[in-house]
Amino acid sequence: MPIRFQAATAPSAGLAGMKDGEVLALAARDGRVLVTHDQTTMPTHFAEFVRLNQSPGLVVVSQSLPVREAVDDLILIWTATRPEEWINWIVYLPL
Repeated sequence: MPIRFQAATAPSAGLAGMKDGEVLALAARDGRVLVTHDQTTMPTHFAEFVRLNQSPGLVVVSQSLPVREAVDDLILIWTATRPEEWINWIVYLPL
């Protein structure tokens, strides 16, 4: 499953208001690592999703993390890892 690194906000991607499971399914279908601020429900839904499906991965970014640090961590992840390392993997930022 090829993984794309392309950023889009939930509203611009048409995801605003969708349930977590639906967002995870769309990201998996499109081969996209999902980046979210939702630390409350998304990790649980991700764990449930990967029991039966394959996901390109999930990155959970703390709301309190400065944007520059989040971008630096995302660039580090992108340059230091291979897409196959992300399958069904969750990581929390800051690293």
